[in-house]
Amino acid sequence: MDTNELKDKIFAFVEAAKGKKKLKEKDIIKGVSADTGVDKDTVKKALREMIDVGRLMYSYGGGASSVEIPSEEYLREKGLIK
Repeated sequence: MDTNELKDKIFAFVEAAKGKKKLKEKDIIKGVSADTGVDKDTVKKALREMIDVGRLMYSYGGGASSVEIPSEEYLREKGLIK
């Protein structure tokens, strides 16, 4: 599986949980790895790349961090869209 296809799978996994459950980074890594058969280190690397470019973001609340899809407002604030 190429990196872009893996990133699409990660995004779909996060999108499926949107509004239902806050996903921790390890939940995403375990879930996507189990679904695709790709090793956890590769999934983790792809996830981090997605966070670095702004396709996903960390959020903090209640003393815990989670990964979610950023809002348009957040992307504008970071200069990733106009």
